[in-house]
Amino acid sequence: MDSLDHALASAGTSTQRFVHRHPRTLAGTVVALLMGAGVTAFAIAPMAPDASDLPRRVVTESVTPEDVGSQLEALASHDLSLYRSDLTRNADTADSLLRRVNVTDVAAAAFLRSDKTARLLLEGRAGKMVQVRSDASGQLEELVARFPAADPAQWATHFSRLSVKRVDGRFEARVEQAALAAQVRLGSGTIRSSLFAATDESRIPDPVAVQMAEIFSTDIDFHRELRKNDSFSVVYEALTADGEVITWNQAAGRVLAAEFVNNGRSYSAVWFKDPSGKGGYFGFDGQSKRRAFLASPLEFSRVTSGFSMRFHPILQSWRAHLGVDYGAPTGTSVRSVGDGVVDFAGWQNGYGNVVKIRHSNDRETVYAHLSRIDVKRGQRVEQGTHIANVGMTGWATGPHLHFEFKLRGQQQDPLVVAKTSEAIVLTASAQQELAKVTGTWREQLKGAESLASYTGDAE
Repeated sequence: MDSLDHALASAGTSTQRFVHRHPRTLAGTVVALLMGAGVTAFAIAPMAPDASDLPRRVVTESVTPEDVGSQLEALASHDLSLYRSDLTRNADTADSLLRRVNVTDVAAAAFLRSDKTARLLLEGRAGKMVQVRSDASGQLEELVARFPAADPAQWATHFSRLSVKRVDGRFEARVEQAALAAQVRLGSGTIRSSLFAATDESRIPDPVAVQMAEIFSTDIDFHRELRKNDSFSVVYEALTADGEVITWNQAAGRVLAAEFVNNGRSYSAVWFKDPSGKGGYFGFDGQSKRRAFLASPLEFSRVTSGFSMRFHPILQSWRAHLGVDYGAPTGTSVRSVGDGVVDFAGWQNGYGNVVKIRHSNDRETVYAHLSRIDVKRGQRVEQGTHIANVGMTGWATGPHLHFEFKLRGQQQDPLVVAKTSEAIVLTASAQQELAKVTGTWREQLKGAESLASYTGDAE
């Protein structure tokens, strides 16, 4: 054993001496061995069988199709129901409506004309949502129409559902009130010519556009300050009837969150209910969008004359126009811009029918040229309360509302007053809850922007 260890040690020492004396010789030998192994591997690879030489097998199987006649018989024995949807039109008759939805049923048309309940389909306003189910021959099996609730007070919460159904060869009709459901939707757009043109392009309902104008009215004068390429994103509730988004505009879902970029400056708003249950809009910074005074006594409408000098159309002279004129059809509802007490309601010379409301801190608002007055002196009103209707009484050349804001008897620019009036302040705990809500809606608005960008790229 000792001799073997001595021999191995001697061999190792000899190997080390050889490596130190002949390094190049050793390296060349190793390379040569590796190349030889490579050549050997290269030579072995072609020995695998060629795929073209492998045996091939063809499998043939006869397939007999099922008799076409039996298939047609089975199809004929199957009851088919066809569904179609449409909207009623002003000039519709029972025959023309059924013809448009490919129903050829004389008995059904006669029932729609004669039955008291079924006649509701074509009475009143057009635009009712109609869905029909018919058989393969065009005979009506069922018709369902959805339209605004009979009671205007329920337009925002309910709808009417008219059902006409064939039962044992006879038709039956009934109408019922059902609750609307809300469906959250996203929208985004860019101003090219007007707010309504942009929302139309984005398929956003008009009431949502009006709500946005109201929400941001103390930040942006939508009559005078909109700019081309201003943009907006909005999350809103679309009201649905039996899962279908309603087509009438009397009822609109609430705007839940919105962001508007005007002239490079961004404004935000989210809907939030405080612990007391009172809801309102607040910016991402926690500041309330609701001010002590609304920016306008009318919902978003056209301003025909601003706070400036003007040529008086009746007195034929230049004079200060210390108010704002809102062009609107006679009968348009006028609302109080703030909480207060009616100080005067009646006729006053050139103002015609006029309402004056006294507010806190020596402030007063004036509403003139009214066609109708619906409040009395001494009556307390809240912000947004209906007080009168637009008219053209007194010195007026056309239907419009003349509106003034006075501070200690001196006229002020109503738009400036609205923007600078005091805002609602939340408690510390409500502010924390608002911060959580804001984070959620901020992400939703980003999703609306991304969706708009994707759609634009696709187009």
